[in-house]
Amino acid sequence: MHYVEIANGKLLRRAVSHGLWFAVAFGVVGCSLLGKKDDSTGAATKPSVPAVNAPPPAPTTVNTSKGPIKLPVPNTPKSWADARLQAANRMVMANPDVIYTNKPPDILLAIPVLTIELNGDGSIKHIAVMRYPSQARETVDMAMAAVRRAAPFGDVSRLPKPWKFNETFLFNADKKFKPMTLDQR
Repeated sequence: MHYVEIANGKLLRRAVSHGLWFAVAFGVVGCSLLGKKDDSTGAATKPSVPAVNAPPPAPTTVNTSKGPIKLPVPNTPKSWADARLQAANRMVMANPDVIYTNKPPDILLAIPVLTIELNGDGSIKHIAVMRYPSQARETVDMAMAAVRRAAPFGDVSRLPKPWKFNETFLFNADKKFKPMTLDQR
């Protein structure tokens, strides 16, 4: 039955006319939203975009047992590899009491893995645990605290989203860690 109506063209013409009407209606509504007219001048106004006139970031000061440490202003990374490397270096600078820089031992105490999600300015938005170690679970909290002390990590707003990266922490028997990013060089 429907095939016969389509063959006659009545149903087809009705569907096309209704479809065109909807297309024209949505086109008019959509175009009217693109550039609203200012009543006083008749000129089209641009959508309001908040002005970003933030002051340049200041160096971060971190308190350690060796006294306060001034972290330099982070650079704007050009890639996610640069962002990870800069974050790992900042973790080393901000946490001198719980870092080792030599080769990791063959047997590690714990290997927690964190996902660090950033805001566009490089500040921390969220830290998630991807892998809990089977022993020495307190190393997860130590790793999270180390990441927070090292933040911010530089303006990542020009990097592709999502603005997050993973870091693996290699803890030795003394509960000192090394970011795995620095061990891969």
